[in-house]
Amino acid sequence: MAAGALGGLVAALETHRGRDRAVSEGVWALRYRVVRALCYGCQLAGAALPGPAGLPGGLLAASAQLSSCRTALRLFDDLAMLRHSCSYGLGPEGEDALVRLLSVLCNVANQLYYPCEHLAWAADVGIVRAGSQKWWTRSTALWGCALLLSILRSTSSPQSQQKLRAQVKAEVLSILMDSADLSNAIHWLPPGFLWAGRFPPWLVGLLGTISSLVGIYQASRRANSGAA
Repeated sequence: MAAGALGGLVAALETHRGRDRAVSEGVWALRYRVVRALCYGCQLAGAALPGPAGLPGGLLAASAQLSSCRTALRLFDDLAMLRHSCSYGLGPEGEDALVRLLSVLCNVANQLYYPCEHLAWAADVGIVRAGSQKWWTRSTALWGCALLLSILRSTSSPQSQQKLRAQVKAEVLSILMDSADLSNAIHWLPPGFLWAGRFPPWLVGLLGTISSLVGIYQASRRANSGAA
Protein backbone atom coordinates (compact mmCIF):
# COMPACT_ATOMS: atom_id res chain seq x y z
CA MET A 1 0.00 0.00 0.00
CA ALA A 2 2.77 2.46 0.98
CA ALA A 3 4.79 1.57 -2.10
CA GLY A 4 1.77 2.13 -4.33
CA ALA A 5 1.04 5.50 -2.74
CA LEU A 6 4.68 6.53 -3.14
CA GLY A 7 4.65 5.48 -6.79
CA GLY A 8 1.48 7.46 -7.44
CA LEU A 9 2.89 10.58 -5.82
CA VAL A 10 6.12 10.27 -7.79
CA ALA A 11 4.15 9.87 -11.01
CA ALA A 12 2.17 13.02 -10.19
CA LEU A 13 5.33 15.02 -9.54
CA GLU A 14 6.79 13.84 -12.84
CA THR A 15 3.92 15.36 -14.87
CA HIS A 16 3.58 18.96 -16.04
CA ARG A 17 -0.06 20.05 -16.20
CA GLY A 18 -2.53 18.13 -18.29
CA ARG A 19 -0.80 18.13 -21.64
CA ASP A 20 2.16 16.03 -20.49
CA ARG A 21 0.37 13.29 -18.57
CA ALA A 22 1.28 10.77 -21.25
CA VAL A 23 4.96 11.67 -21.21
CA SER A 24 7.05 8.81 -19.87
CA GLU A 25 9.67 9.04 -17.14
CA GLY A 26 12.35 8.35 -19.76
CA VAL A 27 11.29 11.36 -21.82
CA TRP A 28 11.37 13.59 -18.71
CA ALA A 29 14.91 12.34 -18.01
CA LEU A 30 15.84 13.20 -21.60
CA ARG A 31 14.37 16.73 -21.24
CA TYR A 32 16.32 17.32 -18.04
CA ARG A 33 19.52 16.16 -19.76
CA VAL A 34 18.90 18.62 -22.60
CA VAL A 35 18.50 21.49 -20.11
CA ARG A 36 21.69 20.33 -18.41
CA ALA A 37 23.57 20.23 -21.73
CA LEU A 38 22.38 23.75 -22.57
CA CYS A 39 23.50 24.95 -19.13
CA TYR A 40 27.05 23.63 -19.51
CA GLY A 41 27.20 24.43 -23.23
CA CYS A 42 26.42 28.07 -22.52
CA GLN A 43 29.11 28.13 -19.84
CA LEU A 44 31.65 26.56 -22.20
CA ALA A 45 30.88 28.98 -25.04
CA GLY A 46 30.63 32.02 -22.78
CA ALA A 47 33.95 31.29 -21.09
CA ALA A 48 35.72 30.44 -24.36
CA LEU A 49 34.63 33.55 -26.28
CA PRO A 50 36.69 36.73 -25.77
CA GLY A 51 35.35 39.60 -23.70
CA PRO A 52 33.06 39.60 -20.65
CA ALA A 53 30.35 41.75 -22.26
CA GLY A 54 27.99 41.11 -25.14
CA LEU A 55 27.38 37.54 -26.24
CA PRO A 56 29.84 35.88 -23.79
CA GLY A 57 28.24 37.63 -20.83
CA GLY A 58 24.77 36.71 -22.06
CA LEU A 59 25.73 33.05 -22.43
CA LEU A 60 27.17 32.96 -18.91
CA ALA A 61 24.01 34.61 -17.57
CA ALA A 62 21.90 32.02 -19.41
CA SER A 63 24.02 29.26 -17.90
CA ALA A 64 23.43 30.63 -14.40
CA GLN A 65 19.67 30.83 -15.03
CA LEU A 66 19.54 27.25 -16.32
CA SER A 67 21.57 26.08 -13.33
CA SER A 68 19.03 27.69 -10.99
CA CYS A 69 16.25 26.01 -12.97
CA ARG A 70 17.87 22.60 -12.51
CA THR A 71 18.27 23.20 -8.77
CA ALA A 72 14.58 24.07 -8.48
CA LEU A 73 13.55 20.97 -10.45
CA ARG A 74 15.58 18.77 -8.09
CA LEU A 75 13.42 19.94 -5.18
CA PHE A 76 10.96 17.24 -6.24
CA ASP A 77 13.43 14.39 -6.81
CA ASP A 78 13.62 13.05 -3.23
CA LEU A 79 10.60 10.78 -3.55
CA ALA A 80 11.68 9.42 -6.92
CA MET A 81 15.07 8.58 -5.41
CA LEU A 82 13.39 7.03 -2.37
CA ARG A 83 11.23 4.88 -4.63
CA HIS A 84 14.33 3.70 -6.47
CA SER A 85 16.20 2.97 -3.23
CA CYS A 86 13.25 1.04 -1.77
CA SER A 87 12.79 -0.87 -5.01
CA TYR A 88 16.45 -1.91 -5.05
CA GLY A 89 16.62 -2.60 -1.31
CA LEU A 90 19.72 -4.68 -0.60
CA GLY A 91 19.90 -5.83 -4.20
CA PRO A 92 18.80 -9.01 -5.98
CA GLU A 93 20.03 -12.26 -4.48
CA GLY A 94 21.84 -13.38 -7.62
CA GLU A 95 23.90 -10.23 -7.96
CA ASP A 96 27.53 -10.06 -6.90
CA ALA A 97 27.88 -9.09 -3.23
CA LEU A 98 30.38 -6.29 -3.90
CA VAL A 99 28.22 -4.80 -6.65
CA ARG A 100 25.21 -4.91 -4.31
CA LEU A 101 27.15 -3.18 -1.52
CA LEU A 102 28.39 -0.44 -3.84
CA SER A 103 24.87 0.04 -5.22
CA VAL A 104 23.34 0.37 -1.75
CA LEU A 105 26.01 2.86 -0.65
CA CYS A 106 25.49 4.81 -3.89
CA ASN A 107 21.75 4.96 -3.23
CA VAL A 108 22.36 6.19 0.33
CA ALA A 109 24.72 8.93 -0.88
CA ASN A 110 22.25 10.04 -3.54
CA GLN A 111 19.37 10.02 -1.05
CA LEU A 112 21.28 12.19 1.42
CA TYR A 113 22.39 14.55 -1.33
CA TYR A 114 18.91 15.96 -1.95
CA PRO A 115 18.05 17.30 1.55
CA CYS A 116 21.51 18.86 1.80
CA GLU A 117 21.03 20.66 -1.50
CA HIS A 118 17.50 21.71 -0.53
CA LEU A 119 18.79 23.24 2.69
CA ALA A 120 21.52 25.08 0.79
CA TRP A 121 18.94 26.43 -1.67
CA ALA A 122 16.56 27.40 1.16
CA ALA A 123 19.38 29.25 2.93
CA ASP A 124 20.31 31.11 -0.26
CA VAL A 125 16.76 32.37 -0.83
CA GLY A 126 16.26 33.23 2.85
CA ILE A 127 13.70 30.59 3.81
CA VAL A 128 15.93 29.22 6.57
CA ARG A 129 18.54 31.02 8.61
CA ALA A 130 21.72 29.06 8.04
CA GLY A 131 24.99 29.38 6.19
CA SER A 132 24.37 27.93 2.76
CA GLN A 133 28.01 27.25 1.86
CA LYS A 134 28.43 24.36 4.28
CA TRP A 135 25.31 22.68 2.89
CA TRP A 136 26.47 23.21 -0.69
CA THR A 137 29.78 21.64 0.28
CA ARG A 138 28.05 18.65 1.88
CA SER A 139 25.76 18.12 -1.08
CA THR A 140 28.71 18.32 -3.49
CA ALA A 141 30.71 15.87 -1.38
CA LEU A 142 27.78 13.42 -1.33
CA TRP A 143 27.36 13.79 -5.08
CA GLY A 144 31.08 13.09 -5.55
CA CYS A 145 30.86 10.01 -3.30
CA ALA A 146 27.88 8.71 -5.28
CA LEU A 147 29.75 9.22 -8.56
CA LEU A 148 32.84 7.44 -7.23
CA LEU A 149 30.75 4.52 -5.98
CA SER A 150 29.01 4.35 -9.37
CA ILE A 151 32.38 4.18 -11.15
CA LEU A 152 33.61 1.47 -8.78
CA ARG A 153 30.38 -0.48 -9.31
CA SER A 154 30.77 -0.32 -13.09
CA THR A 155 34.35 -1.62 -12.88
CA SER A 156 33.73 -4.29 -10.21
CA SER A 157 31.28 -6.60 -11.96
CA PRO A 158 32.88 -10.07 -12.15
CA GLN A 159 30.86 -10.95 -15.26
CA SER A 160 32.22 -8.05 -17.33
CA GLN A 161 34.09 -10.37 -19.72
CA GLN A 162 30.93 -12.31 -20.55
CA LYS A 163 28.66 -9.32 -21.02
CA LEU A 164 27.17 -8.46 -24.35
CA ARG A 165 28.92 -5.82 -26.41
CA ALA A 166 26.07 -3.34 -25.92
CA GLN A 167 26.25 -3.74 -22.13
CA VAL A 168 30.01 -3.17 -22.11
CA LYS A 169 29.52 -0.04 -24.25
CA ALA A 170 26.87 1.23 -21.84
CA GLU A 171 29.19 0.74 -18.86
CA VAL A 172 32.07 2.51 -20.60
CA LEU A 173 29.81 5.46 -21.36
CA SER A 174 28.57 5.50 -17.76
CA ILE A 175 32.15 5.58 -16.48
CA LEU A 176 32.97 8.44 -18.87
CA MET A 177 29.92 10.40 -17.75
CA ASP A 178 30.53 9.82 -14.04
CA SER A 179 34.26 10.61 -14.35
CA ALA A 180 33.53 13.96 -16.02
CA ASP A 181 30.98 14.83 -13.30
CA LEU A 182 33.33 13.66 -10.54
CA SER A 183 36.06 15.94 -11.88
CA ASN A 184 33.71 18.91 -11.62
CA ALA A 185 32.42 17.82 -8.20
CA ILE A 186 35.97 17.83 -6.82
CA HIS A 187 36.57 21.26 -8.39
CA TRP A 188 33.55 22.63 -6.46
CA LEU A 189 34.81 21.39 -3.09
CA PRO A 190 36.68 23.78 -0.76
CA PRO A 191 40.21 24.64 -1.99
CA GLY A 192 43.00 22.40 -0.76
CA PHE A 193 41.46 19.05 -1.71
CA LEU A 194 43.05 17.64 -4.88
CA TRP A 195 42.24 20.10 -7.73
CA ALA A 196 39.39 21.88 -5.92
CA GLY A 197 38.89 25.39 -7.26
CA ARG A 198 41.54 25.07 -9.97
CA PHE A 199 39.45 24.49 -13.10
CA PRO A 200 38.86 27.44 -15.43
CA PRO A 201 35.19 28.02 -16.30
CA TRP A 202 35.59 26.70 -19.86
CA LEU A 203 36.90 23.35 -18.55
CA VAL A 204 33.95 23.03 -16.14
CA GLY A 205 31.65 23.71 -19.09
CA LEU A 206 33.47 21.21 -21.31
CA LEU A 207 33.32 18.38 -18.75
CA GLY A 208 29.67 19.12 -17.99
CA THR A 209 28.83 19.19 -21.70
CA ILE A 210 30.54 15.83 -22.29
CA SER A 211 28.70 14.29 -19.36
CA SER A 212 25.38 15.77 -20.48
CA LEU A 213 25.73 14.57 -24.09
CA VAL A 214 26.46 11.05 -22.89
CA GLY A 215 23.44 11.30 -20.59
CA ILE A 216 21.24 12.47 -23.50
CA TYR A 217 22.38 9.50 -25.57
CA GLN A 218 21.66 7.06 -22.74
CA ALA A 219 18.28 8.63 -21.91
CA SER A 220 17.23 8.59 -25.58
CA ARG A 221 18.16 4.92 -25.85
CA ARG A 222 16.11 4.11 -22.75
CA ALA A 223 13.16 6.15 -24.04
CA ASN A 224 13.29 4.40 -27.41
CA SER A 225 13.56 0.96 -25.86
CA GLY A 226 10.60 1.77 -23.56
CA ALA A 227 8.53 2.94 -26.50
CA ALA A 228 9.34 -0.25 -28.37
